[in-house]
Amino acid sequence: MWADPSRLTLRMADPIVITEGITRSFGDVEALKSVDLQVEKGSVFGLLGPNGAGKTTMVRILATLLLPTAGRATVDGLDVVTDAEEVRFRIGLAGQNAAVDENLTGLENLEMVGRLYHLPKDEARRRGRDVLDRFDLSEAADRPATTYSGGMRRRLDLAASLVGRPDVLFLDEPTTGLDPRSRLDVWDFIRELQQEGTTLMLTTQYLEEADQLADRIAVIDHGTLIAEGTSDELKDRIGGEVLELHVEDNADLAQVTETLAGIGTGEPNVDVDSGSLRIPVGTQGPTALLDSVRRLSDTNIQLAEIALHRPTLDDVFLSLTGKGAEDGQESQEGQGDRPKRKGRKER
Repeated sequence: MWADPSRLTLRMADPIVITEGITRSFGDVEALKSVDLQVEKGSVFGLLGPNGAGKTTMVRILATLLLPTAGRATVDGLDVVTDAEEVRFRIGLAGQNAAVDENLTGLENLEMVGRLYHLPKDEARRRGRDVLDRFDLSEAADRPATTYSGGMRRRLDLAASLVGRPDVLFLDEPTTGLDPRSRLDVWDFIRELQQEGTTLMLTTQYLEEADQLADRIAVIDHGTLIAEGTSDELKDRIGGEVLELHVEDNADLAQVTETLAGIGTGEPNVDVDSGSLRIPVGTQGPTALLDSVRRLSDTNIQLAEIALHRPTLDDVFLSLTGKGAEDGQESQEGQGDRPKRKGRKER
């Protein structure tokens, strides 16, 4: 793709995205409550939280699509409110929903984005073909986007976010709607972009995605920053091990939970859909495992699996928020006043 040598020598300790006391209200609802973040140059920063936690609101503020109610944010030293137009030429954004013009071909969509970056027509076309090739869309370049599948439109939207060769790329749920193979391809592409010097802020509900990609992770719940650190640092907050059980018959899960009451160092997490029970057991893993097997041997419950493992980001997320990443609603996020646009159009 491209690699600007001057960007590859950046000091990783330098923050390129900074928020100070960022607050955003929608009427009586506070989507963000005085959030402070710093994203280092050349890193992948993961922003996690349940639906409605404030993730998309934060991304839209940093991308100059939404004004903060209070606080200040900068991207590469530029204020996202007072220097909004300059910020737009240094960032890329792929939102939750693919924003493509279905009446244009794939290449024409990317050319249009390039021209909005004030690129000459030939350069916009060249860059468009470049990123189409990177996303395996070259054969569909001259087809109208209306003929694209949902996954192809998503990839086209991601490609459009890169035409301007941004210093900072905001990815809001970038792999939503993609099949497993395409998701892995996007992961590889994110890693390549980081190696080339791009800074990425990633929101996702796929906790494995954050675990695989993010150098640092921030967890937001109800608009408040509740934890931040590397994946390992967040896992260490739970400490010890987790006992996980899967029942053969999901109807037995309630009885299993009752039978194992009191085992472990914290409240169990029950997933009725998968028929699983996860119990934090600290450093008492072997004892908790044996005790669980002994208690369940006195019942007629059949287990599909029982095992001890190190905490995952799922365990961290449930411990911090009390719910899964897909719970809640985004009802207020992305609504409300927007700044007036100048220069590059909103995609």
